[in-house]
Amino acid sequence: MTTPDDVVSRLRAAGCVWAEDEAALLREAAGSDAELDGLVARRVGGEPLELVLGWVAFLDRRLLVAPGTFVPRRRTELLARAAREEVGRRAATVPVVVEMCCGVGPVAASLEGLPVVVHAADLDEVALGCARANAPSASLHRGDLYDALPATLAGRVDVLVANAPYVPTGAIAGMPPEARQHEPRVALDGGPDGVDVHRRLAGGVRPWLAPGGVVLVETSPGQLPLTRGALERAGLDVRSLSDDEVGGCVAVGVSRSGAGPA
Repeated sequence: MTTPDDVVSRLRAAGCVWAEDEAALLREAAGSDAELDGLVARRVGGEPLELVLGWVAFLDRRLLVAPGTFVPRRRTELLARAAREEVGRRAATVPVVVEMCCGVGPVAASLEGLPVVVHAADLDEVALGCARANAPSASLHRGDLYDALPATLAGRVDVLVANAPYVPTGAIAGMPPEARQHEPRVALDGGPDGVDVHRRLAGGVRPWLAPGGVVLVETSPGQLPLTRGALERAGLDVRSLSDDEVGGCVAVGVSRSGAGPA
């Protein structure tokens, strides 16, 4: 029989800092000693705890994640909160929100139950499968950025939100093994300076935005000036948000009042 102390010892020997907490979660997830042994073996082998458990805590819910998907970070809670605030500012209407590069759909999930129309898009079918469970009210689309969206959304998007990859290519080798070995590189690699996808997002956004539409892009403090520059070149008024508690950083681009598609 696998004892709680056995699990803690194995996790601690593998370098898990919060071994007691992880052990409790793994025991909760396991239906038998054999299953527990398997879960512990996966964690000791370096797989992210969230992928072993099959869920990640995000704001007020547990989101489904699966092997091979990107695990939403706590810093992305700032992005989700900002999207919810923008929806709240448009309470007189039913706003249209698009979560681009959605992965498992953390922002779309955070909008469940609100009076809003949500679309979410990603390249990866496995991630979209998780998003279907996490955000059952959202319309999901598979494809590369705006190519994934239905043409009927042109000029109608009130809030476009994206946690697109922003790690510079050269920095990926220095990321924790949990990320670089178990998460898809396409969800991490932002190109030489980290903002290649941000430039593509900004460069194509104007035809999709409604007048006064807002673009919210998660970035890092290091990439923020470049992300802001990309949004400014798209003709948007730009500001930024930060939250030191969760480590979040978001560039906000606002379509000028009365401006429609470029």
